[in-house]
Amino acid sequence: MGAAGRDFHNFNKVYRDDPDSLVVAFTATQIPKIAGRRYPASLAGKYYPDGIPIVDETELQDLCQTGRINQVVFAYSDISHALVMHKASIVLSTGADFLMLGPERTMLTAKVPVIAVCAVRTGCGKSQTTRWLSRQLKQHGLKVAVIRHPMPYGDLERQAVQRFESKTDLDSAECTIEEREEYEPHLVLGNIVYAGVDYAEIVERAEVEADIILWDGGNNDFSFIHPDLHIVMVDPLRPGHENTHHPGEAVLRMADVVLVGKVNSASEADIQCVTENAQNINPGAKIVRGASPVQLDEPEAVRGKRVLVVEDGPTITHGSMPYGAGYVGAIAAQAEEIIDPRRYAVDEINAIYSKYPHIGSVLPAVGYHASQLKALRDTINAADADVVVSATPCDLQALIDINKPVVRARYEFAEVGEPGLGQVIKDFLKKMNL
Repeated sequence: MGAAGRDFHNFNKVYRDDPDSLVVAFTATQIPKIAGRRYPASLAGKYYPDGIPIVDETELQDLCQTGRINQVVFAYSDISHALVMHKASIVLSTGADFLMLGPERTMLTAKVPVIAVCAVRTGCGKSQTTRWLSRQLKQHGLKVAVIRHPMPYGDLERQAVQRFESKTDLDSAECTIEEREEYEPHLVLGNIVYAGVDYAEIVERAEVEADIILWDGGNNDFSFIHPDLHIVMVDPLRPGHENTHHPGEAVLRMADVVLVGKVNSASEADIQCVTENAQNINPGAKIVRGASPVQLDEPEAVRGKRVLVVEDGPTITHGSMPYGAGYVGAIAAQAEEIIDPRRYAVDEINAIYSKYPHIGSVLPAVGYHASQLKALRDTINAADADVVVSATPCDLQALIDINKPVVRARYEFAEVGEPGLGQVIKDFLKKMNL
């Protein structure tokens, strides 16, 4: 059971070369238009000459019964503990086992040191923290490779191993908005980014050209690679989520360092709440703080204007945040009004609001496929607003034609307090003789 990421990796690592297992299907959820395809034979291995079908998760119960399934492996992330057990109940009612594969069976081992940045929920600030870490490591003279959690939403065979060095590479790979949000800011810093489907091959290639690997995690999943330093982020804007979602709680229990982020935006009470929760769950972890200051490129272009806010997609959808950095930046810049995009949403965008009713008066930047990207464009252009504040980390105007001015909201990690994350990194490098 997956969402085009962890499921494929678990299969590759555990089942692909196992003659005693027959994988009947993958199920797909969260990501549109993944179901109805096949995991290609070139990736599935010698036991699967016809590949493996990918079906919608709504077919799970029938599949278990008609396919005489013995075991179902749960393999996606950022899902509440209660909902995990609802999925398990469907499986158990058919007589099958419900399994979760742990880190030891699924993690790869690299020949160079690995720092993993993970989180208890989607949208805690992993990627901006990874970018900050990359700058710190390069200042120590180290060659850095970033390996990103998978987002293979297109041609799986073509996406088996991806290496990005420039925006031209993103264009050639026909990356979605969701991929560009993660890759593009790294490329601006001069970082090499690896991603794809076959992570054993990805790690082999990355370790050849790097002194150290940075694992830039996705959702609240644990790393695909054994980390030598495991940094896990908690979010004081969502206090109490430290132990409510899978596998975020497990990730927190595995942490060497807990990073309390966004302390510039949260109340001291909520900062204290997540800090105490983290200490109770993982008393052996070191706890540090960080901020995510938001800056608008042109705040004067927003002041006194009617603003449509476009936010980072995953943070606002399955990350459960009602708004993000764009909304914060627009309010701080004294926008006259935040326009509710639901009044102008076309069908595919309306479907997003129906699926995620927690979303506030912001527009998530979704573009998993061409028609969804077109729907995003049409919704933006139909909105009766003076200006668009775009907080997606990728350049939205390079992807779609927008009929009104766009002001970008940017946010980066900043250390808060001593000892900070920088000291943690210095101690780690010394320990590893780097």
